[in-house]
Amino acid sequence: MQPFANHGLGIGGYDTGLRESIRGWLAEDIGTGDITTRTTIPAGSAMKAVIHAKEEGIIAGLPVAETVFAVVDPSLVFTALVQDGDMVSIGTIIAEIEGSTHSILTGERLALNLMQRLSGIATKTRQFVDALEGLPVRLVDTRKTTPGHRLLEKYAVRVGGGANHRFGLYDAVMIKDNHIKGAGGITAAVSAARSAIPHTMKIEVETESLEQVGEALNSGADIIMLDNMKPELMREAVAIIRSRAPHVVTEASGGVTLETVRSMAESGVDIISVGGLTYSFRSLDISLDLGGKKGRA
Repeated sequence: MQPFANHGLGIGGYDTGLRESIRGWLAEDIGTGDITTRTTIPAGSAMKAVIHAKEEGIIAGLPVAETVFAVVDPSLVFTALVQDGDMVSIGTIIAEIEGSTHSILTGERLALNLMQRLSGIATKTRQFVDALEGLPVRLVDTRKTTPGHRLLEKYAVRVGGGANHRFGLYDAVMIKDNHIKGAGGITAAVSAARSAIPHTMKIEVETESLEQVGEALNSGADIIMLDNMKPELMREAVAIIRSRAPHVVTEASGGVTLETVRSMAESGVDIISVGGLTYSFRSLDISLDLGGKKGRA
C-alpha cells in the first residue's frame, strides 16, 4: 500500500489525528449500533469482501479505508490490490477485507464514502493535469475544501498529479479584494503585511486589472494572482511582470474549466489554481461486495 507520506503530506495511514476523526465519523453513522447487521447476521460470521470499481478513474484513499476498518475491528485483514494514484477500469478489484462480517458491514459505508470522494477529486485533478500536458505550469488546489476534510482532499489532489496551495490562513499572506478594500489599497496592505511577517514568508496579491498588477509590482509582492482575466489580458499582464520583475511568481485563478485551462496556461503563468478540484467534483462509483473472489488489478 502507498502511504500518505509518499504524496508529501507527512502523515501515515494510521495517523493519530486521522484515527480520531474516523472514530467521530463512525459514531455519527453507528450510533447505538448497526441494528440491521446485528439482527440479521450471526455474531460469529466471518467472510471475505471485495472493494471494486464500478467506473474508470484514479484511486485515492486506500490508506484511509484501511484505517476505517482497523478502527472498527483491528482483527480485520485489509489487502490493497492497487495503489493510490492508479487508473482503474470498471470491475477492477481494488482491495479485499477478511474477517468478521459484522465489522466489515459496519465500516463499509464510511470507508466507501471517503474513498469515493477522494477518488473523485484525484480523477478530476488528473483530467486537468492531462489537459496541461507539455506546458510548464503547475496545477494547484485552493482552500475551498470540505470542513474537517482538508488534509484528505488536498492529499487526493496530489494523488491526481496536482499540487497544493496554502493549507490555511496561517502559512502564507494572500491579499485578496476584501483585504485591499479594508487596508486602503494594495500598497498599504503589502506594506503592513511585510512589516509584520518573517522574511521567509511570501506575500501574494490578487489583481483584476493591469493597474492593480502595476501596483502589486511596485509594492514588492512575491506572487501576483491574475483573477478572472481573459486570456489576452492575462498574457499582457504576464509580459509586464516578466519584463519588470522576472522573479515574481504568476498565478491564474477564477473561471478555470477543462475547456479554458490550457489557453490560460499558454499565457505564460507559473501556476493555475482551481477551486473546483475540491468542491465541484463527482465521487467515483466504488462498491463493496461480500463473498467475492480474489481478482487481479
